[in-house]
Amino acid sequence: MKIKPLGIIVVLLIMGVLAYFALSPRLTGGNSDYSTSATTSPTIPGSNRTTDNPTEVPAAATTPAAGPAEETREFSYTPEKPENGTLRGVVEVGATGFNSFVINMDRQKRWEIVSKDFGESLAYEGLATTEDIRAGLKKYLSAMFDKGVANKNMHFVISSGAQKEPKTAVISNELKKMGYVVNNVTAEQEGKLGFNATVPPAFADNSFLVDIGSGNTKISWQENGRLQSIELPGAKYYEKGTTDEQVYSQVKTLAAKIPASKRNVGFILGGVPFTLAKQHRKGEERYTVLKAPEAYKAADKKMAAGLNIYKGLAETTGTDTFVFDWDANFTIGFLLSLKQ
Repeated sequence: MKIKPLGIIVVLLIMGVLAYFALSPRLTGGNSDYSTSATTSPTIPGSNRTTDNPTEVPAAATTPAAGPAEETREFSYTPEKPENGTLRGVVEVGATGFNSFVINMDRQKRWEIVSKDFGESLAYEGLATTEDIRAGLKKYLSAMFDKGVANKNMHFVISSGAQKEPKTAVISNELKKMGYVVNNVTAEQEGKLGFNATVPPAFADNSFLVDIGSGNTKISWQENGRLQSIELPGAKYYEKGTTDEQVYSQVKTLAAKIPASKRNVGFILGGVPFTLAKQHRKGEERYTVLKAPEAYKAADKKMAAGLNIYKGLAETTGTDTFVFDWDANFTIGFLLSLKQ
């Protein structure tokens, strides 16, 4: 059957209309592939906020954009290295053992740690008689001398807390018989010596030191060119029947004495701060910035007590930066106090 010319034209028109609707963009419908929508503002990394200006760059976006991350802070101070220094050793005669340190120190009192041993060097349990003590001390000192420390540059100190232990007195007497001078230090002296060893010169006029020990806590700062020091309960206050509330109140009362101008940074030492810093130390850096007290969970009574002290101190001073020093302690401050 033949199609008339007019029919051919009609068929072509119908085919053209169908082709138009098949190939044209879909302009309706909220879910259309080509539907228009408001431009989404870029999210600032580490925040729920957005910026209306796509070119705006946040002033400090330290958290990766890939997802939320725990805040990490660093204290990037680098102490000066000693020049033409001398090796000096100091041994802290503690309640349960010895802590020993060897440093390289020059005439300008610049120093760096060479070696450090904590507690495990000489346990007292195996030292039953004075002969045992003398033999143990000789062996211990021999290891110190092997590191290059001259006999005249070896020093001994007994902390204020350790002086109350009977075993410490016996060891002190044996050291004296061997020709060594044993230096007893008070809690006030510990605070001042710790400050000199720990707080960098650039921070000495606007920051403070706290040393949370087992027997006591020392806080020190520099005021009018002189060091001030106060003593608080230590992290084992619970052994004396003292409550958390009592210590917390005492910390807040005494810590309020720290002048407002001295609260820039809190440098911190002690057994509990050591445990806290160890949880998030990145490598072998000398300084680790602690998290806020509430960020930690106590593993035992001593840690809980130390956190109670830390919390009271942080809340009272308003200081938000507490820097743990892995190398410094009051015994090194003792070495720095000696005449050359």
